[in-house]
Amino acid sequence: MSQFFQIHPETPQLRLINQAVDILRKGGVVVYPTDSAYAIGCQLEDKQATERIKRIRRLDDKHSFTLVCRDLSDIGQYAKVDNTQYRLLKNFTPGPYTFVLDATSEVPRRLLHPKRRTIGLRVPDNAIVQALLAELGEPIMSSTLILPGATEPMTDPYEIRETLEHDLDLIIDGGFCGFEPTTVVNFCGEVPEVVRVGKGDPAPFQ
Repeated sequence: MSQFFQIHPETPQLRLINQAVDILRKGGVVVYPTDSAYAIGCQLEDKQATERIKRIRRLDDKHSFTLVCRDLSDIGQYAKVDNTQYRLLKNFTPGPYTFVLDATSEVPRRLLHPKRRTIGLRVPDNAIVQALLAELGEPIMSSTLILPGATEPMTDPYEIRETLEHDLDLIIDGGFCGFEPTTVVNFCGEVPEVVRVGKGDPAPFQ
């Protein structure tokens, strides 16, 4: 049975944030709000929790997970970017974008696309996630909460609890945060390529 926290979307209660981080550190699978839709995540190095997320979403080994980061300070550890790419990323973070980048050897192999060695990187503009990441001190391994057979993410925390309460360790209710996934931009070629149009304006990358 999952726990259910109602956290203020603008001024997150530190006591609840600390409890949520403790659940993540103990191998928990957590659903949390972002600036585009609800996401499902776990601690980066937790293989068992990653497998649970794959079972919940029925993902295969070709699925690319995303590292949700507080800011770009972690980028050099997990992704390879040049100065031009970094300036672009800086201009559009935090925000509702996922950037696909060439991964460094620091990223666990199981999180990478099996053929391309790429990783998604995301910096959400959401106070709850920012507070979680600040207390956790590392990125959250994450995926948009889209259930098998669905085309849009889940948006209602109470519906999420009703549907998934036996599969999750924690649901964070941060209110309605939208139903559009992020805009995905691939930075692995010579020029950026928009591979999915979502909440973020794709125009700057086209």
